[in-house]
Amino acid sequence: MEDKSFRSKASFGKRIEHYLIGKMLKEGLDLFIPMIDDDAIDVVVKRPDGKYVEVQIKARSKQVKQGNAALFSAIEHELRKNYWFVFYSERMDMMWIMSSNEFIEETYQNKGGKHIKQHRIRFNQNNKSGIERPKEKFKKYLAENFDRIKNDNPNRKAR
Repeated sequence: MEDKSFRSKASFGKRIEHYLIGKMLKEGLDLFIPMIDDDAIDVVVKRPDGKYVEVQIKARSKQVKQGNAALFSAIEHELRKNYWFVFYSERMDMMWIMSSNEFIEETYQNKGGKHIKQHRIRFNQNNKSGIERPKEKFKKYLAENFDRIKNDNPNRKAR
């Protein structure tokens, strides 16, 4: 039975944050983890060029409804310089990395209702067999490592 409590959701998010932070450390990144997450910053990365970037990690568990493995919604965000998103789908075991600018360009922003001005993005689609797979248009953001965060200019548009 799926546990939908806030405690379960929050602990899943924190576990995945630490999982991905561990992967960043394994790649040799210098990281700083804020003690309080009140500015949508899960980790600060010191890049090889000495500059710092802020990273927000978002994750979806394998327990989510079929078809929603890589649906991220109700995200409040305004354009921020030197800011990155890391999106992770546990069921698909896939990660997408986007700069703040790319996020703003690629997401849908709600025009009304309970979640007005919040953003949403769906990186997956279902094939005819109901198998979740990445959308072709977002494959440019698929990542197996954190090279984009290490080396890219977060204010540049996607390739």
